[in-house]
Amino acid sequence: MLTRIIKFVLVLIILCLATYYFFPESKLPVYTAIDKILVLKSRKQLLVYSHGKLIKTYTISLGFCPKGKKQVEHDGKTPEGLYYINAKNPHSVCYKNLGISYPSKADILKAQQLNKPTGGDIKIHGLSNKADFIGKFHRWYNWTDGCIGVTNNEIDELYNHIAIGTPIEIKP
Repeated sequence: MLTRIIKFVLVLIILCLATYYFFPESKLPVYTAIDKILVLKSRKQLLVYSHGKLIKTYTISLGFCPKGKKQVEHDGKTPEGLYYINAKNPHSVCYKNLGISYPSKADILKAQQLNKPTGGDIKIHGLSNKADFIGKFHRWYNWTDGCIGVTNNEIDELYNHIAIGTPIEIKP
């Protein structure tokens, strides 16, 4: 009897995980232009807006030490503040990416006060090219070096709907 219960529970867990992994998510309409991005680190959410209207919310992963504002290179924190999308890279080590304009002048001054480098290369990016099979499961932990991680399908969508110069606000 106990063996049957264990098997049933295992099958149930596998079905739940498969449903989570394969369940389709809504897509942005084809001609949508994202004109503002808001990241809420405490909620692990990236919200995108068009003409002042929230159009979609993404669940994200952050730097491996997500609490607090990024101050120096290799601190594992994701920056906080007002930035903009400054680059698009279709051939990144993490599939595709959107560059974030970190560090700002204030970020540079703070790091100089600490006599440390600010770091850089902060991106919104997909999964590592060698680990794209992880899919939505990446959301279960904060794994980046300070970037904002999304699935490869999500970075495709964002990449196609965001222009260089789009503002991004990252809040605690």
